Amino acid sequence: MQTSGGSGFPLPGTGRMAVAVPAPGPGEGRWVGAPSAALDPAGGFVVAYRVRIVDQRGAATVVARSDDGERLTTVATLDKGRFGAMSMERPALVRTPAGRWRLYVCCATPNSKHWWIDVLEATEPEGLAHAEAATVFAGDDRVGVKDPVIRVDDGRWQAWVCCHPLEEPGEEDRMTTAYATSEDGLDWTWRGTVLAGRPGTWDARGARVTAVLGDGRATYDGRATKEENFRERTGLARLTGPDGRLVPEGDGPAVDVRYLDVLPLPGGGYRLWYEAPLPDGSHELRTELVGS
Repeated sequence: MQTSGGSGFPLPGTGRMAVAVPAPGPGEGRWVGAPSAALDPAGGFVVAYRVRIVDQRGAATVVARSDDGERLTTVATLDKGRFGAMSMERPALVRTPAGRWRLYVCCATPNSKHWWIDVLEATEPEGLAHAEAATVFAGDDRVGVKDPVIRVDDGRWQAWVCCHPLEEPGEEDRMTTAYATSEDGLDWTWRGTVLAGRPGTWDARGARVTAVLGDGRATYDGRATKEENFRERTGLARLTGPDGRLVPEGDGPAVDVRYLDVLPLPGGGYRLWYEAPLPDGSHELRTELVGS
């Protein structure tokens, strides 16, 4: 694992690493990761993540509690069949200003390259197992939407959503990040593309935001080619203003992982979760405590 030097950003490889969830089996396409985490007011953390086993056509979103961020106890499992989905990808877990839990889940439309995003809400994380789902980002015949990063500050909801263009068959892996805002986290207004790949660079094929911190520092997944699909790496970016727009920082990726989530801790430091590739093609969910 390679990390950039001197960035000051809490990156994988700079803290104490532990495997939070092992790969669901050896070999290509057996992945666990794409995490989203939040502080649990009862103490510890709540972590949502995706499990995907391509050769078994299996996919689910899992919600877990953890006292330390490393040992996870499953409290809800949402199988793709519940949503009529072909697959699932990165969820977004958010605690609302009213103290309830929301889970935004990514669902793939069967026999297509289209994705949409549903939301579920419950009083406790355990209740998400049976909560009713409603579509909040539908996408359309021109774009699939997935992998949201959602923040709520002072009643203002913000979302950075990965968008895949569908007009050109065989090229749907391309990705940009669009920004949306909301007063309630349910009815959203699109504000346009805020991050895209740069021709001739390591992220030329696309850019997918993975974490946005309160001070404007951010991370994103990128790749240079179509062949690198599912092998994205993490780069650094920064917000340029109140419109959600980001600019990349540095000339290359910062670390060889994907779907990095960064949670600032009340006492200082950060807890990281991310999806790490293994030599056999499988992926595991790792966590690190940085700067505490």
